[in-house]
Amino acid sequence: MALNSFAFPLHFLPLAPTAKSPYLSFSLHCSKSSFPEKADDGKNDSSGEPERPGRLSEQSSWEAKDSEGRDYLYRLGKEADNMNIAVGARAGVIDDLFAGNFLGRDSDIVFDYRQKVTRSFEYIRGDYYIAPLFMDKVVTHIVKNYIAHLLNTKVPLILGIWGGKGQGKSFQTELIFQAMGIEPVIMSAGELESERAGEPGKLIRDRYRTASQVVQNQGKMSCLMINDIDAGLGRFGNTQMTVNNQIVVGTLMNLSDNPTRVSIGQDWRESDVTNRIPIIVTGNDLSTIYAPLIRDGRMEKFYWQPNHEDIVNIVYQMYEKDGISRDDVIRIVDKFPNQALDFYGALRSRTYDKSISKWIDDIGGVEKLGDKLLRRKKNEKLPVFTPPKQTPEALLESGCSLLKEQQLVMESKLSKEYMKNIDD
Repeated sequence: MALNSFAFPLHFLPLAPTAKSPYLSFSLHCSKSSFPEKADDGKNDSSGEPERPGRLSEQSSWEAKDSEGRDYLYRLGKEADNMNIAVGARAGVIDDLFAGNFLGRDSDIVFDYRQKVTRSFEYIRGDYYIAPLFMDKVVTHIVKNYIAHLLNTKVPLILGIWGGKGQGKSFQTELIFQAMGIEPVIMSAGELESERAGEPGKLIRDRYRTASQVVQNQGKMSCLMINDIDAGLGRFGNTQMTVNNQIVVGTLMNLSDNPTRVSIGQDWRESDVTNRIPIIVTGNDLSTIYAPLIRDGRMEKFYWQPNHEDIVNIVYQMYEKDGISRDDVIRIVDKFPNQALDFYGALRSRTYDKSISKWIDDIGGVEKLGDKLLRRKKNEKLPVFTPPKQTPEALLESGCSLLKEQQLVMESKLSKEYMKNIDD
């Protein structure tokens, strides 16, 4: 190789031959002054720190600086709680070395989480009756929120469905979701409290954004539903208001006022616009909730109390597959008036008790339950369970038994027997 092919000069110094090496040798020296001086553009630090490597490209968005001098990766890391979760450890998104093969090429944790947090209704099989008034109210609320930008009026974001216990508020709503092809995000009152301050409020905002991503990414309608909200936010007697209660109420009020700007702790971005997602809450008594949250501008209220015709239609649809006629259903409903819808569902469940007791005897009795149900051999099969034949007489008998239990609870009041020293 020619010496002039090097980018710096070489100096050869001849050395005298030694006893060990009789040949003439040369020593190679590269002085600092031999390297060309780099122009000082004001970016070099004289403190001796290593230089930053050159940019990949002037058009590279990864190294592009914003107005504050921060690059894309800095802002991405700051706006995400965890790089592997919020961005996704996906092949092509981050280096394949870090994606690995152990979890597969795509280990997007957030995507799997969204699939679990949304609700599908494959478990609802068969035909069920949906009360026309109930369906009209829920469908109208959902449609109004999806076309709110076209309406020249204020549209409440939240629909509060309230009424007596066991009247089918949640189940009727789920039937409507199934009929409309909606993939909702459903929460319960138990998620509105946490040992960590602010966690439930952040969870609501996160679930709201998840429903928005269902609309944006999957092209499906979605909504956020909170069951039994008064159990989590209601004030009963002298119960204490916690910080999380206040934050949840404030979060729902803010969502109602700004349904398209939702933050989960990230920096605000002008392009971060969330789809408007309708919210549906159920409860037994909305008067126990903070009044500004349930005002007319934020929440539309719907009191659900099924009439006699609704109850007959719902119960008849429930028993139709058992061969119970409509006249028999009317006779059963008239026999037990002023009962919630779940009472008539419990009638059918109570008729299974005798058949289950017989099935337990067939597998060897109560002593063999653990061995037969959990520790049986791989090829060992359990006896076939034969469901009982539903008859009006069996249903009436079950109803009388349930009614007796209700009366015992109301009449006995054993707490007074245990604490006789306490006055009424």
